[in-house]
This record gives sequence, structure tokens and C-alpha cells, in this order.
Amino acid sequence: MTIQICVGSSCHLKGSEQIVELFQKAIEERDLADKITLAGSFCIGRCNREGVTVQVDDDIITGVKPETFDRFLETEILPKL
Repeated sequence: MTIQICVGSSCHLKGSEQIVELFQKAIEERDLADKITLAGSFCIGRCNREGVTVQVDDDIITGVKPETFDRFLETEILPKL
């Protein structure tokens, strides 16, 4: 699975750095380094008023925030592994 986190200016201002850190921590804690490739990406083209845009393989999810990250991980990432 490839996960791309938008680090463009809009998402950067909305906390993309925190989302990257949360993904890094989750990957390490769950020993998923061999299953997930984490990458940064400039604008994915789906800017949202709130949260960060994340692309998971071919799916684009908008509005990911630090406070909703755990739910996002449980519903959008782990079931697809």
C-alpha cells in the first residue's frame, strides 16, 4: 500500500507535518514498514477547508486531522492491508 500525504502549502498549514508523524508512529508501532510505503506529495488537487488530503493507493481522502487520525487509520488503512 502506498500512502501519499499532501505537504503542499494549504495542507501544510492544516497540519500535514503532524499527520506524517502520526503515520510514522503507527507504522512503527504496528510493524507495518513492509506493507506501507509512506510518501509526501505536493497538491493532490482536492483541497478541503479542514484537514489534510491523503491518497491511499488510488483513493483520495480529504479532511484528515490529528484528532480524527486514529479513526481514519482503523477504517481506511488497516482493513485494506
